[in-house]
Amino acid sequence: RAKRAGERSKRTDGHKHSHTRVDRRRRVMSMASRLSGAAGQAVVPSSAAARPTLGVSQRRAGASGATLGAKRSQFSSSSSSSPPRVVTASAAQGAGGKPLFVASVNSKTGSSSSGAGKQSGGGAGGMKENKDKVVFDPSMKVDKEAAKAIYIDMLRGRNFEDMCAQMYYRGKMFGFVHLYNGQEAVSTGVIGAMRGDDYVCSTYRDHVHAVSKGVPMGKVMAELFGKKDGICRGQGGSMHMFSAEHNFLGGFAFIGEGIPVGAGAAFQARYRRDVLGDESADQVCASFFGDGTCNNGAFYETLNMASLYKLPCLFVVENNKWAIGMAHDRATAPSMGDTEPYIYKKGPAFGMPGVLVDGMDVMAVRKVAEEAIARARRGDGPTLIECETYRYRGHSLADPDELRKPEEKEFYAKRDPIPKFRAFMLKEGLATEKEVKEWEKQVDDEVEEAVEYADASERPGKEQLLENVFADPSGFGISADGGSQSPNFP
Repeated sequence: RAKRAGERSKRTDGHKHSHTRVDRRRRVMSMASRLSGAAGQAVVPSSAAARPTLGVSQRRAGASGATLGAKRSQFSSSSSSSPPRVVTASAAQGAGGKPLFVASVNSKTGSSSSGAGKQSGGGAGGMKENKDKVVFDPSMKVDKEAAKAIYIDMLRGRNFEDMCAQMYYRGKMFGFVHLYNGQEAVSTGVIGAMRGDDYVCSTYRDHVHAVSKGVPMGKVMAELFGKKDGICRGQGGSMHMFSAEHNFLGGFAFIGEGIPVGAGAAFQARYRRDVLGDESADQVCASFFGDGTCNNGAFYETLNMASLYKLPCLFVVENNKWAIGMAHDRATAPSMGDTEPYIYKKGPAFGMPGVLVDGMDVMAVRKVAEEAIARARRGDGPTLIECETYRYRGHSLADPDELRKPEEKEFYAKRDPIPKFRAFMLKEGLATEKEVKEWEKQVDDEVEEAVEYADASERPGKEQLLENVFADPSGFGISADGGSQSPNFP
């Protein structure tokens, strides 16, 4: 060892600063190049000359999706002495040659919307719409009372979140606050089609889901303010809303947490009905989550169990195209034969329908949700629903939102579900301009009252600090009022 140390000393003599940042970067680049080549050889045996690699410097420079796509295309077409067996798209078919992927939920009450297969003018950047997508169709009808409820619920969600932003910047609420602006058609379309005794599991973006489920707006705002009259007495905050009274099973800070919890709620409903003979136990559960969660193991495990036991579940993916700051197509691999990743196609792999729907249109979402709910209630099992939507604010109020392109934001701003449905109501004679303005004023007043309620509420006392933590706080030197039992401490 002493001899090797001496040799190293001689080699580095006069070069004490050789381990510079540049040298380290070169070593990392060299290692990444070797690893990338080795990985490529393991997947598709090919000659070294035909196998391209993507160095660290290229990735660090932010290679575009088109460049990465070209690399993949070049890589996949490289020569190989022993090409692997590839399952073609034609082989991935069900009985009778029918494709496994479906865009509808077949039910006794009818098939999917006739809007499936229509084009809605292309997506951001000229992207073509998927022909499977369920979009708005004139055959989708709604009466005046339902239209009023839909519009008011979406507006309540939007105005509530706008007020949350104001209160956050005024220092009324703390921590991370994730707003739902732009995605209201999903919450209203799904939860509005459910019964009051059905269950809902949310995410950290949970305020609007709670409001749509019937939780009083003042209680939600008070929780955000950290007040005693909040839905969780001020101890849950923005990401942990919960109401047993409303069967709202909570927001969850970590992605994927609510998916198995929702399956548990669905399981107990089916168990009570099938095993205990409770005919009233026909509740369903809708679990909401984002596109980033669909690469989480809990998602796949729960889909498997829900399909195995035919649980009355709705798995609702709110695909807003971004997982925090990661674009969806950079994080999720596409299915075989596709150039873009689609989450709804993961449903048939677990024996359940997968539905793609325009999440910026409340009527299309409502149509799909009604059919999925009917399917779940009659015991036919779960449905995976991918709602293509968009959030109009950053990931949270702490996010400067500098990663998304202005043209992308502008494209989705023109598809805002609330003014879109407002115009639909007026055109179809479902409401007058005067009626709509009255509803809008009512919602504004309700939001203002929620803030006043939250402001007037008291802050939690110290006695709440260890509640639901220790069965007997006195064993840890904590008095009943939350203070210390020791005379040496106040």
